[in-house]
Amino acid sequence: MEALSPTMEEGQVVKWLKSEGDGVTHGDIIAEIETDKATMELTARGDGILRIILVAEGGTAPVGDVIALIGAADEDISEFQAVAASPVNGTGQSEGEAVPADAEGAAETAASGEASVVAEETLAATGPAVGAESSGGGVDGRIKASPLARRLATESGVALSGISGSGPAGRIVKRDVEAAIASGPATATGAAPGLGAATPAFVPSGAEFDDVPLSQMRKTIARRLTESIGPVPHFFLTIEVDMGRAIEARSNINTMLEREGRKVSLNDLIIRATAAALKRHPGCNAHWMGDSIRRHNRVHIGVAVAVEDGLITPIIRDADLKGLVHIGAEVRELAGRAREKRLQPEEYSGATFSISNLGMFGIHEFTAVINPPEAGILAVGGVEEVPVAEVGQVVIRSRMKMTMSCDHRVIDGALGAAFLATLKGMLEEPTAMLT
Repeated sequence: MEALSPTMEEGQVVKWLKSEGDGVTHGDIIAEIETDKATMELTARGDGILRIILVAEGGTAPVGDVIALIGAADEDISEFQAVAASPVNGTGQSEGEAVPADAEGAAETAASGEASVVAEETLAATGPAVGAESSGGGVDGRIKASPLARRLATESGVALSGISGSGPAGRIVKRDVEAAIASGPATATGAAPGLGAATPAFVPSGAEFDDVPLSQMRKTIARRLTESIGPVPHFFLTIEVDMGRAIEARSNINTMLEREGRKVSLNDLIIRATAAALKRHPGCNAHWMGDSIRRHNRVHIGVAVAVEDGLITPIIRDADLKGLVHIGAEVRELAGRAREKRLQPEEYSGATFSISNLGMFGIHEFTAVINPPEAGILAVGGVEEVPVAEVGQVVIRSRMKMTMSCDHRVIDGALGAAFLATLKGMLEEPTAMLT
């Protein structure tokens, strides 16, 4: 398993493009690997035959682990064959492991996760138990029922005494209780006051929950946030911006671009203004390096993009030197490939500052978590029309809130406030970002 991205610690095999026994040449693409950020191609590093695959599709392995073997046709691979025969084969189920053959046993596996209950129910469906008690009652007249059947009956208000068991020796199992529930109130344990016979409680079918395996991206998000929100001393600064001029400027620009089929968004304006403000406040365009603070001379803006498994931040490099149209086209192109998991590592690594915009989701104000080693991130809310007092009059203005999360080891309150004041001025008078 190769390190296919700078932050990759393990990978998941999405698809093998070669099968065991196929000839392989150095440089051939042999598999697709999901890293912490994207799906990358794994290429062969030698010539020969793909003798054995050790990690099946869907399986994961740490960087450096052997996931397949390319070798000569007569090469001794018994050592690897022994490894492949015993461990979990990338799916969470060992080779040769039995799966309940009947549907009831499989359903109970998903619903309860209790091995003893599954075994009992599977046994009830497939054959008699050794030493099973007689039907209608067990020792000292005790009603014979599986633990799952008893629990289901208790939850549903159904009396076991009125149920005929279909299990071995008349044992009551889950399906018998479900049939009693479906048949109506005749087997109910009692009546609700003033309502006659009690109606059995509704029991939803299917599993009570689903455990969703972590994707490589979600594992990385969890690890990175743990590294950030705890160790990094965050503080937050919020400012409100009058977006009237920015909205007007965007409208005028899009009118000019209409013939070309192009347009810019308010987010493009925010990226361009943020880059210009960072250029004026290089102390915010910085990384915490542990024993030093690295102030960057170039401005690379990471733009948070929501994808299926979480989020990723494609980078607009040298954003302070690019025009709005260029920024808009680049954001859309990178965001599209991010959602397809086709970004290259250099396209999402190396941001000097990040922006997260949730305004399009109806969020008006929030705080974002810093992505180390960056020293700041800007959380942008939506534009809303609000009443504002101006010269003794109440007027309606288009306002937007922005919150900057700052690493206090790098950015002090006054520096962060000065940066936000500059950014606010540029958005309220868009021509300022061009000077």
